[in-house]
Amino acid sequence: MNRWLAHLLLLGLLSCPAHAHDAPHDQRLPTIRAAPDFTLTSQDGVHVSLRDLRGKAVAITFIFASCSDTCPILTSNMVHVQDELGPAFGSKIAFVAITVDPERDTPEVLKQYAENFGANLNGWAFLTGDPATVRSVGRQYGVFARKTTAGDVDHIFLTSLIDPNGILRVQYVGARFDLEEFQRDLLSLVDESK
Repeated sequence: MNRWLAHLLLLGLLSCPAHAHDAPHDQRLPTIRAAPDFTLTSQDGVHVSLRDLRGKAVAITFIFASCSDTCPILTSNMVHVQDELGPAFGSKIAFVAITVDPERDTPEVLKQYAENFGANLNGWAFLTGDPATVRSVGRQYGVFARKTTAGDVDHIFLTSLIDPNGILRVQYVGARFDLEEFQRDLLSLVDESK
């Protein structure tokens, strides 16, 4: 990890603390704060807001389509969880992937990316928008990004879980978190809303 990325990770963690939970499985996940709302453009060219997903547990990640390193690992892991969730995915649980490279990640590029990974677009939105808005959304979730001279994007990996009432509950740091715990956490947020 280069020095700039390490500095960004520290800055992100200080400005928007990531909360992994230490609660036993029979206790509720922590409550962080109201999740920042946003409106961005989906892979299908329609506007999607976080408030549109109210009533569902939501997992938000930040990726970019031309990434050849960690983003594909994160997306593959998310597809695995998507498949494990069965009928709850889409009806009770939604995934949102927001690009950190909006200049290149058009709706068409994101749709191809989603299809390449087997993302179920009935429950998953891949979002882009104007660069200033995308940067602002990222910062509100503790994600900072910067273009490298090679054209890649260095960015912090945080996956945020939001409950059906729009409250940010947990943030996972990195792309290789415990997928079983992640799935249990999503289902526990669904169970809380019953």
